[in-house]
Amino acid sequence: MIDHPLAGTPYETALELCVVLAAVCWVLTLLTRDHSWVDRLWSIVPAVLCLIVAVDLGFDSPRVNIMTALAVLWGLRLTYNLALKGGYRVGRQDYRWTYVREQLGAVKFQVVNLTFIAFGQIAILWLFTSPIHQAWEHAEQPLGWLDAVAAVIFLLLLLTETIADAQMWRFQQNKKRLVSEGAEVRQPFMTGGLFRFCRHPSYACEMGMWAAFYLFAVSGASHIWHWTGLGCLALVVLFLCATRVGERVSSERYPGYGAYRAAVPMFVPNPFRFGRRAGAHSNPR
Repeated sequence: MIDHPLAGTPYETALELCVVLAAVCWVLTLLTRDHSWVDRLWSIVPAVLCLIVAVDLGFDSPRVNIMTALAVLWGLRLTYNLALKGGYRVGRQDYRWTYVREQLGAVKFQVVNLTFIAFGQIAILWLFTSPIHQAWEHAEQPLGWLDAVAAVIFLLLLLTETIADAQMWRFQQNKKRLVSEGAEVRQPFMTGGLFRFCRHPSYACEMGMWAAFYLFAVSGASHIWHWTGLGCLALVVLFLCATRVGERVSSERYPGYGAYRAAVPMFVPNPFRFGRRAGAHSNPR
């Protein structure tokens, strides 16, 4: 056995599980040529990792229990959203992987597949859930005001993300209906609702929720900086990269997307732009 700081902790068990899952996902991508296997685990793994820690404590730590409950709620919502879009069907992989493969070529893409798509993304899942390990280490520390702040922020962002996803779902369904009827689709990409204020409200909420999750670790340990904060930073980098790829595809597909990008912030709403015509496009109903 390798001696390391996590040795003998439930989060070591979580790490071992993640290594196995990453290897399985990598093999499945080779067998099926579908590179969204990690995407299908994305909403499930954090809740499972938190449950491993909570079970180790016998559900006796209020902080760990709250963190686990929030991870489960987050996972249920995201799992439902992916299932609604058919994301669990083999072959329905994220269009961005197809685009990246075309840009890199088969050989380079397989390197990315091994290092990032399989093991890299699973590592990010493990990292942004890791604040619960800090809470486990300080399980005797009572709840404080920062825990309440973290929980409220997490739940508010979860609600906002749910609204944004519902708005996108209605837009896409209406767009499919117009196409099936042979009608003109005047607005081919989403610009209404919460998308008036930032181009990717769901991603913004995701990053905010896991930053709030880290606040539980801060509250438990009583100090701000800790290695478990690397998770939310890694998640920000991931979303920045994924968003840029997605927006490059949208810009190539939709001539008007460039104007939308110029008018509306990517993640953080700008209150001074609210109400401007550039950020108030309408959606077909």
